Amino acid sequence: MDRWNRREWMTAVGVTAAAASTEGGVSGQAGDKKTQATKGLLPLVEYEPKSMLTVPESRVEKSRFPVIDIHTHLSWSPGPADNAPGGGKFSPTARLDEILPVMDGRNIKMLVNVTGGSGTCLDQALDYFQKPHPDRFLVFTEPSWWNIKQPNYAQWQADELGQARKKGARGLKLLKTLGLYLREDVTEGDLVKVDDKRFGPMWEAAGANQMPVLIHVSDPEAFFLPIDRFNERYEELHAHPDWSFHGDFPSNKEIHEARNRVVERHPKTQFILAHIGDSENLGWVSEWLDKYPNMHVEFGARIGELGRQPRTARKFFEKYQDRILFGTDAVPHGDEYPQQVYGDALYQIYYRFLETEDEYFDYSPARVPPQGRWRIYGLGLPETILRKIYHDNAARLLGL
Repeated sequence: MDRWNRREWMTAVGVTAAAASTEGGVSGQAGDKKTQATKGLLPLVEYEPKSMLTVPESRVEKSRFPVIDIHTHLSWSPGPADNAPGGGKFSPTARLDEILPVMDGRNIKMLVNVTGGSGTCLDQALDYFQKPHPDRFLVFTEPSWWNIKQPNYAQWQADELGQARKKGARGLKLLKTLGLYLREDVTEGDLVKVDDKRFGPMWEAAGANQMPVLIHVSDPEAFFLPIDRFNERYEELHAHPDWSFHGDFPSNKEIHEARNRVVERHPKTQFILAHIGDSENLGWVSEWLDKYPNMHVEFGARIGELGRQPRTARKFFEKYQDRILFGTDAVPHGDEYPQQVYGDALYQIYYRFLETEDEYFDYSPARVPPQGRWRIYGLGLPETILRKIYHDNAARLLGL
């Protein structure tokens, strides 16, 4: 018998196997195994893959420079429907003895509590955080929405902002209530547009009182798309269907353009775009920053998006290093938002993202990536840029 080479032998085995499959032989057993595997499909919610990559892992315990976190939620104020005259009662999200040790351990110089509310709620927030620890906490105020239909609302709101500044509030925070939730009858009727001219005096008052405006008006673009198999945030939206703005809402683009008109109309007011503005389209954000010198950005809860485009993000940070602020959107005990839970692990991830060139690591201290099933890469920023982002840019805007 002639000696067969390997290819001939493999071909012969293949022919034999094919024949056996027609007679219920070996391939039939393989087919049974395939059927069993199909029957045992793993639900996506139970899928927790472990990376097989062997790459350097850095542990950054403290930031290279003292940190001012411009975007935290250390308390909550009443929502639009409950924001009645007087301002209501504030609700701290953690005790000071829970907050301060993390600050000391992670080189956090100051936290800015942006949801300080208004009226009596603001008074309580200032008394709880800022007055006893003026070197560690600052508090922002928020607009009041309950009387938006009153003829004198525009001037009243501007005057309220001036009073808040006299009390000690250092900035103004707008949640995405404006543009996506607030309606003409507060909770009913047509949506109130971001660039509604009723707010003109408020924006002007913020500038006159040297109060930067931290404004959040939109969300990731996937939130405006159908929740289907093509949506990369399917799991996040399936868990939080109320975060979807698909349907009877303005588009992501329309909301951003309305906000930009506000920034353009009020050049003496400093605006900080929460969450980079649109962290999925840094080219678009670059156009805004080039056009509006009174615009700045912070990246709270968006390193998951920035870190999967590390080369583009690093160029962005290099170009706009004087206008980017450090923020986390941290919420103590915010179990619904694992990418934002205030604590040691959160800040270690942020520092690792900014300071190292580590590859393919988790953007959140969570069992499953909460915003999307991907991992991130570090930017490895130089000290000159880190100092500005961690501290100097925020200190300048806040007048520290």
